[in-house]
Amino acid sequence: MKYRGMSEHFTHDQPARVGVLITNLGTPDEPTTPALRRYLDQFLSDPRVIELPRLLWWVILHGIVLRTRPKKSAEGYRSVWSEDGSPLLVHTRGQAEGLKQRLQFRYGQNIEVAYAMRYGNPSIESAIEDLQRRGVRQLLVLPMYPQYSASTTGSTFDALSQDFRQRRWLPDLRFISHYHDFEPYIEAVARKIERYWEDNGRPDMLVLSYHGVPKRYLLNGDPYHCECHKTTRLLARRLGLREGEYMTTFQSRFGNEEWLQPYTDETMKSLPGQGVKRVHVVCPGFSSDCLETIEEIDEENREYFMEAGGEDFHYIPALNSDEDHIDMITTLVEKHLQGWTLPENNPEELAASRERAEALGADQ
Repeated sequence: MKYRGMSEHFTHDQPARVGVLITNLGTPDEPTTPALRRYLDQFLSDPRVIELPRLLWWVILHGIVLRTRPKKSAEGYRSVWSEDGSPLLVHTRGQAEGLKQRLQFRYGQNIEVAYAMRYGNPSIESAIEDLQRRGVRQLLVLPMYPQYSASTTGSTFDALSQDFRQRRWLPDLRFISHYHDFEPYIEAVARKIERYWEDNGRPDMLVLSYHGVPKRYLLNGDPYHCECHKTTRLLARRLGLREGEYMTTFQSRFGNEEWLQPYTDETMKSLPGQGVKRVHVVCPGFSSDCLETIEEIDEENREYFMEAGGEDFHYIPALNSDEDHIDMITTLVEKHLQGWTLPENNPEELAASRERAEALGADQ
């Protein structure tokens, strides 16, 4: 194998940096059928996402899914797209910018921050390349998934590993695998809910909806289900909710096999018949609003609830780029940066390093 060397911009007097990379699931480049086909092909080809025999899934994916789903998905993305791109991209970019401002204000220019998408652009590979170009020798990676799942956080580590296997010079690496019970995260979500209630009143039921995964992932040892329920318990305790005033559900299932239950859509259809007429839904597993929260929850599930006899439905937005969220991310990052000393980048020492390299015949 031919390994990639350092960036072509590298010089022997280049200042060293500490890097922070935040990642999220991904987004198509544009809300069109061809772009969605490329995006879904990359996403659904990941064996972490679809744990089926590869040949069988390849036939299903290319014979059925990629022939039918991209057009429908493109229509959904067009309904939420803005001039700046998809909501997930806009909010993730805002989180990175806010984090960079806070870290550089506290620690100076020796910290670099970037963002990337597991699927689509900007890619993890391009983000790491850019960080190395900026002199990053120590890298902290934060996937923006509060609850760990092999299909999200685990897949992100796979992408890092794949990239690192092709690099000659690897940075020191730290990886945050989850933060489902991190107190500042629970506090940020709780305060978001409380502020929403101040403006809109309290519901009969608070539904905490998380992205679903097949039930067999849980049975095979994935901790996602348990971490979602722990987040719910901590939020309920923080908000002072009693049993019967809140519940956990799972959304976004597809295919015929059993997924984690109860399902959000079936819950919305059944609650009015149980006397629940006013419901608020929050999605604590989503760090940014996206198609799955805006269209699936605030449109589709709203419709299910109201058609079943509900009277009042509210979706409480994700933390997105809220100041509380940026504060929480900063605190989480600072916690995991402990023990790393920021490089001093003394100009005289950098110049001496360059001189020594030149004396040995190194290119600059």
